[in-house]
Amino acid sequence: MMSDTLTMDVTYDFSKKVVFITGGTGALGRMLVKKFIDSGAVTISSFHNEKEAEKLKIENPKVKLIELDMLKEEQLLKTIPQLVREFGTIDILVNVLGGYLGGKSIIDLNETEWDSMMNLNLKSAFLISKHLIPVMKSGNGGNIVHISSRTGVKSEGGDSAYAASKAGLIRFVESAAQEFKEFNININCVLPTIIDTEANRKAMPNADFSKWLSTDDLTNVILFLCSSGGRVINGSAIPTYGLS
Repeated sequence: MMSDTLTMDVTYDFSKKVVFITGGTGALGRMLVKKFIDSGAVTISSFHNEKEAEKLKIENPKVKLIELDMLKEEQLLKTIPQLVREFGTIDILVNVLGGYLGGKSIIDLNETEWDSMMNLNLKSAFLISKHLIPVMKSGNGGNIVHISSRTGVKSEGGDSAYAASKAGLIRFVESAAQEFKEFNININCVLPTIIDTEANRKAMPNADFSKWLSTDDLTNVILFLCSSGGRVINGSAIPTYGLS
């Protein structure tokens, strides 16, 4: 006789942590904001679109919102010290900011599109890491999770700029993790496939949504990596492929 499989939500206690989420107004970011707040964390989210920020604030009134262009280093030089003065430190960074460009051959891809992928997916990760890691070094360490992609491991073609930027992010994570492991800073990335969001459903209405990765499942992996249970994982690219 087969027994039913019981599933239980894992709960985390981040009540003494300050969490900074970049791009918290998107589908994944909103789920992360909610779960970190529910777990007791002081949760900060950057935004670039005021309308989306207002929606996030309605959903999660406890979130601290800051307008920030992650590709402008002068803004980071001003914003990060302000946050440290207000909250004392930043313990966790989840970098959700990124973009996708596909369906174009290399010969049809223009320089602006290439640079856009490198900036959104790689330069942003470098800049926020550069300015937050010293904060973690001066405190009790910390956890950083970047969002890469399965495409960073294997591309199916037609997405060279996106694939190259996400592959570069994986190598960046590996290097950074080695540099700062002695300071009790864990740096990892996750490798999702297509995430089940409203925007992706609209873009691909004929797809089998049941095979896509849910924001809830991906968020659970990220919270684990940021928890004490994930402290033995460092410099890793974690597959989060769903059923696709």
